[in-house]
Amino acid sequence: MYAMLEPEIELVGIVTSYGNVTKEQATANAAYLLQLAGRNDIPIIPGASQPVQQEGIAFYPEIHGKGIGPIRPPSHLQYQIYPFDTIRSIIEKYRDELIIVDTGRSTTLAYVMVLFHDCINMIHSYYVMGGAFFVPGNATALAEANFYGDPKSSNFVLNFAHNLTITPLNATQFAILTPELVDAISNNANNFYASMMIPVFEYYYEFYKKSVPGIPGAPIHDLLTVMLVTNPAICDYIYYDANVIEDIGAEGMSYIDIRPTSEAGKTRIAVHLHYDKFIQEFTKVMLPG
Repeated sequence: MYAMLEPEIELVGIVTSYGNVTKEQATANAAYLLQLAGRNDIPIIPGASQPVQQEGIAFYPEIHGKGIGPIRPPSHLQYQIYPFDTIRSIIEKYRDELIIVDTGRSTTLAYVMVLFHDCINMIHSYYVMGGAFFVPGNATALAEANFYGDPKSSNFVLNFAHNLTITPLNATQFAILTPELVDAISNNANNFYASMMIPVFEYYYEFYKKSVPGIPGAPIHDLLTVMLVTNPAICDYIYYDANVIEDIGAEGMSYIDIRPTSEAGKTRIAVHLHYDKFIQEFTKVMLPG
């Protein structure tokens, strides 16, 4: 929703995959949001259905719902999907300008790097939401959900992506929207997603009120990752090359080497959110005049 409304972002493709819901449901969700915005010109490209190493996929209807929170796209919804090779065409068309934002499991992005290895250097930069550095995870005590969902693919992406920014729980868990702000957005006639905001937010917030007692709102982790594309100053960063543990017992745990003799890396990792700036920029886009 934010990417559609942010005038400085040109959304040129949406790649859907498994994660909080099935790939099929994620695809229908994306199509529904595009139709509400009148933007059927943006290609929807289905990606991975499961991780590369799999013993059973976990979905999270109690957190994110079976659709978009409690909202299910109409069963008769018709939409076009595009073949996976469309990603190559988009990379070649927007060479040196294309930014890839990965807010889910990194399985599909790893496939892109393997299959289209000859043209990934054309990509300008990558933004990946995932990880937890020296703070608790949210999927396990050690791991954040995206890295935990496919640690092998996450590790591959972190090691091969250039010009990479990671937004871990260190910053995203503080990207909290309050009920008051969401109410204001829901009453804004210039936002074509306004009617969806309260039911989607309240569904998500109910989970957080139980899991984090006293929290004043709900953290929208993926939102922050998208916002950093045009508003990098809303976070502070450290620069280290990150890795993800793939072994059973600590799978999905992200780490960096901060020993005094270690060298800094090239990966930009968001570690602190400037909340007032975050809310200011979010409000500017989601409450258009």
